[in-house]
This record gives sequence, C-alpha cells and structure tokens, in this order.
Amino acid sequence: MLRRFAWTIASIAVVVGGCSGAYAAKAPGRSAVSDDRAAAAAISRYRAQHGLGPVQVDAGLTRAAAYAARANAAAGSLSHDAGGSFQARMAMTGLGRGLKAENLGAGTATFNQTLAMWQASAGHNANLLLPEARRIGIAHADAPGSSYGRFWALVVSQ
Repeated sequence: MLRRFAWTIASIAVVVGGCSGAYAAKAPGRSAVSDDRAAAAAISRYRAQHGLGPVQVDAGLTRAAAYAARANAAAGSLSHDAGGSFQARMAMTGLGRGLKAENLGAGTATFNQTLAMWQASAGHNANLLLPEARRIGIAHADAPGSSYGRFWALVVSQ
C-alpha cells in the first residue's frame, strides 16, 4: 500500500514575543508521542553529527506541538495556521520571548520516518539544526478518516 506524505512547502522560524497566560486553546483529537525523550535523543544525536548541542523535552512546547498536531488532524490537512497563526499559538504558550520554529508533517507512522523526511527537506532540516535550539516539543495526532492518517508537529525553541 502506498502511503501519502505531505510536507509543508516552507517551515517557519520566527522570533516571537511571548505573552503571559495559560495555554488554554483546544482542538479535537488525541495526540501523543510514545516516547518524547527518545525523540529528543534522536534529534540530539543528529544535531551532534553537525557539531550542535542537544535538545531536551519541554512540557510547554509539547503542549504547543500537541495542539498543532490536533488542529491539523481536525482539518485533515497541513497548515501552520491551523488553530491560529503560528505566532499567536506560540504567544498562547506563555513561554516568553525567543526563537521558535515549527515543523509539520503527515502520513508517516513513526517518529523515525518523520524525522527522516524532515532531514530530507531543506527548510525542516534547518529547523532541526537551529544553533540556538535547546528545547523541543513533539506530538502526533491520529485522524483515521483522513487521507494522511497521522499528523506530526515539532516545536523548537531556545
């Protein structure tokens, strides 16, 4: 069976001014990554191959990634504006100022498949290799009725 892959045309790396307040927005669907620490370790190994420091899982960024994954799953398509603009969603996290970047993907079953696709995409790869990156949040949401099945979101920050 052929699996369809969808990747955003451009990934986003935006310096965002954070706003205080709880991250309260919700979107339908379930989201999870069975082992986000293993995902962070895989990204850290990749970064080390390029002379960069490791990343660690951040609960706030994970909530932001879960929201993005659920919003895209609910829409059945990929958009950095699903559930609100990237900048607005990052402001909702209350994580403060600083560089934030987002990678989205759909159609892959596992994190390792998704990571490989991001590595093969210039824009997504640039986000994985942001020199300032120290923290990540990773999540996926399943949408069985959609043509993609699974939607992924990675949020990277200082």
